[in-house]
Amino acid sequence: SSPAVNPCCYFPCQNQGVCVRVGLRGYECDCTRTGYYGVNCTSPEFWTRLHNLLKPSPAFYHFILTHFKWFWDIINSTFIRDTLMRLVLTVRANLIPSPPTFNSDYGYISWEAYANVSYYTRVLPPVPDDCPTPMGTKGKLQLPDPQLLAERFLLRHKFEADPRGTNMMFAFFAQHFTHQFFKTSGKMGRGFTKALGHGVDLGHLYGDNLQRQHQLRLFRDGKLKFQVVDGEVYPPTVSEAPVHMVYPSGVPRERQLAVGQEVFGLLPGLCVYATLWLREHNRVCDLLKRDHPTWSDEQLFQTARLILIGETIKIVVEDYVQHLSGYYLSLKFDPELLFGSQFQYRNRIAVEFNQLYHWHGLMPDSFIIQGQEYSYKQFLYNTSMLMDYGVEALVESFSKQVAGRIGGGQTINANVLHVAIGVIKESRQLRLQPFNEYRKRFGMKPYRSFQELTGEEEKAAELEELYGDIDALEFYPGLLLEKPQPNGIFGESMVEIGAPFSLKGLFGNPICSPEYWKPSTFGGTTGFEIVKTASLEKLVCLNVKKCPYVAFHVPDTAEHGSPRAAGSSTEL
Repeated sequence: SSPAVNPCCYFPCQNQGVCVRVGLRGYECDCTRTGYYGVNCTSPEFWTRLHNLLKPSPAFYHFILTHFKWFWDIINSTFIRDTLMRLVLTVRANLIPSPPTFNSDYGYISWEAYANVSYYTRVLPPVPDDCPTPMGTKGKLQLPDPQLLAERFLLRHKFEADPRGTNMMFAFFAQHFTHQFFKTSGKMGRGFTKALGHGVDLGHLYGDNLQRQHQLRLFRDGKLKFQVVDGEVYPPTVSEAPVHMVYPSGVPRERQLAVGQEVFGLLPGLCVYATLWLREHNRVCDLLKRDHPTWSDEQLFQTARLILIGETIKIVVEDYVQHLSGYYLSLKFDPELLFGSQFQYRNRIAVEFNQLYHWHGLMPDSFIIQGQEYSYKQFLYNTSMLMDYGVEALVESFSKQVAGRIGGGQTINANVLHVAIGVIKESRQLRLQPFNEYRKRFGMKPYRSFQELTGEEEKAAELEELYGDIDALEFYPGLLLEKPQPNGIFGESMVEIGAPFSLKGLFGNPICSPEYWKPSTFGGTTGFEIVKTASLEKLVCLNVKKCPYVAFHVPDTAEHGSPRAAGSSTEL
């Protein structure tokens, strides 16, 4: 007789039940604390049934939060804002297992998966190795060719501006910010990371190891090394700070900037943020030194780092996620909101979060700096642009150039399509579960057809032909091909899966814990105030001579096309 199919290949356990093989052909579902019972954890307990009956859908929440501005204007000035923010945080963060559970080599709870921080974690275990099809039991024996998938469904034919006016300042912030914790290790392979801080540690500014940090530091007054060009402060060259940076072989050493993240020489937009945060670090050091003249270089440096971590989280929550969400509820970065709740101050970056955060659709077809158009070829590794134009001019240009839509398919410029192809290949190597399994895990209903997913008949028919079954659709293609929310930058799943990872990572930072969140941690009231009042605008304007237009969206009546559509999208 043919060998028995591993029953866990059918993903039989629902509602976060855990599938365990028993005997030769059997399995058991562990339904502990799921709120369900039965062979496959499908029978709801009384309170679960009641809860499910009363719980509105994500689409309903989204609609309420992105409409009725007059109502939210009132809410935002009352204590109800705090209550709702606390609710958003607890509901979202509770979807992320903490301590972490599985990783790419361990589809079951193990000490190794817990203790070895060189792995990215995973929310869902890999598809078992011995399944009939790559996606378990559904779909075809072979997944569609990644190149074909990308060219047919992801490649951009015509640029579509994000309907909410997201700009390049936002796109470069996203890239700069996330590359402190997304650093897949080439040496060890997919599923491993070099960013062992697993969160907002500013390793992209200070380096991801001590040796690199020391090469970037001045060892005087807590400051980082810098160079002055035309009276302006910039990161040092690799001659002055001998760290490994990734540049094409033709770039002379005196043109290579030394920053915390080795790949940031790639784009002038990343160099702008590296420069701003360098200036901010040294500015904060001056303020700390004024208040604490007796402090050592080490204490000044370490305290400034904590202040900048705080500023980063504040900006991400109240400027970046706020813009992304399209919510009329004013989001609030206040760690004290969680002091009365059960909350783990720890975080582990997940493979799924890394996969999901490939937002190449944001990238335009060309870059416009002060009216001058630059192609990708002219823009990538352009080492003179930063100092030729200066930070103000670049910030203003990036803030005024609209970014592309991420979701809905066919949004990725040809120059970056290869990265998306790499994401699809990686997900197969790591055996990510199907898109619909992730929908269920994050509290959404699985799609019943490709038509329901995309809302487009022709596209749906082609996907059906390639995958054979909606339950065999892969995670990343699913996220990008889902129809965007009304006026949104991407679909419901990106929001509902991305937001929990994001908020857990931000509020799970140690500086948000009761022992850390106090003035003395940040060098006193001055430092604590810097954290509590940080904003994107202040980050720029306190570190340049003349304050430019700066925001995460284009000016309301953008020169490029129609006024910005009011409305919605989300990461919350």
